[in-house]
Amino acid sequence: MRCLFTYEVSPVFILMEEILLKKMQSIVGWSDDEGDGIFCPGGTISNLYSILVARYHFYPKVKSRGMGAVPQLALFTSEHSHYSVKKSAAVLGMGSENVFMVHCDERWVSYPMTFNSKQNKRHGLVPFYVNATAGTTVYGAFDPLDDIADICHRHTLWMHVDAAWGGGLLMSDRHRMKLQGIERACSVTWNPHKMMGVPLQCSVILVKKKGLLQECNELGAVYLFQTDKPYDVSYDTGDKSIQCGRHVDAFKLWLMWKAKGSEGFGSQVNKCLENAEYLYDQLQRRTDFELVFRHKPEHSNVCFWYIPPSLRELPRGPERDTRLHQVAPRIKGRMMEKGSVLIGYQPLGDKVNFFRCVFSNPATQQEDVDFLLDEIAWLGHDL
Repeated sequence: MRCLFTYEVSPVFILMEEILLKKMQSIVGWSDDEGDGIFCPGGTISNLYSILVARYHFYPKVKSRGMGAVPQLALFTSEHSHYSVKKSAAVLGMGSENVFMVHCDERWVSYPMTFNSKQNKRHGLVPFYVNATAGTTVYGAFDPLDDIADICHRHTLWMHVDAAWGGGLLMSDRHRMKLQGIERACSVTWNPHKMMGVPLQCSVILVKKKGLLQECNELGAVYLFQTDKPYDVSYDTGDKSIQCGRHVDAFKLWLMWKAKGSEGFGSQVNKCLENAEYLYDQLQRRTDFELVFRHKPEHSNVCFWYIPPSLRELPRGPERDTRLHQVAPRIKGRMMEKGSVLIGYQPLGDKVNFFRCVFSNPATQQEDVDFLLDEIAWLGHDL
């Protein structure tokens, strides 16, 4: 398959990518005269682009003069956000220690209570970037985007929304309100290879300000990007990316969109979240399982513990937690040996190892969910 960097090398795919990006920008809620973007090799790189472009937006001299031309910068993200924000800050020379992890109240971020721009300035740091997460990796939670947008507007900060996992909900009329406020973001990460089911890799970085990606990354290599070509050279997208040549990831999304349509994607999202609600309802009815959270899941992530008979009469406390922490890894090992089912587990904060079941395949049926719970109970009944 051809790679993308100039129109003359891949004219059809260049136009295909532009049409898809405009469609996704429209779905986010941006007007026709704003918005830019590019397909990237994964959400981590998309998030890196957002920080790279934000830094250039506020401090354009960094491109030629390096980090000596900018103050020591501070970034903000929730403690439940993806690790790629810290990794990007390290890669871009800002330092992972200058990424401030904002406290979360149970599942949701608490920016209004913890953000203090003046305090960071007193420590010699200059805040410039806030990452909001739409669909956290573990809990599937959505940060309050409108509240965060208000803060960013008040303090003149770049607001990025990492919707790598939750962006697919924009395709659902039933669930898109969970991303209310995303249209106010300066940039958005959206991974169609997650909830929308597009084959890996297929990730997009969307930037609200037109031309910023190009200005930030272009170097104008004349052996590739001549300005006197006999066509509109804005279609030579290689100079607005870090890579130059890129894989044609847009083609996979184009074909799937043609096959399913927007309504098809919406139905797919709805089915996955219906499966999550069904699992949540079943867990509430059973005495051998315990939900990590009492309320319904926001996304298709459902987190729970299996409580074996030996722990059901044990009072809550350190001893119970120590023993419960070992249950999920033991059951996971038995799952792998038997080969009947496989889901992940992890601890988070003060919560010991729990199972995290994530639905992204609309072919999953309720009987599959029933089998999962019965199988976990069977594999762990003697622990």
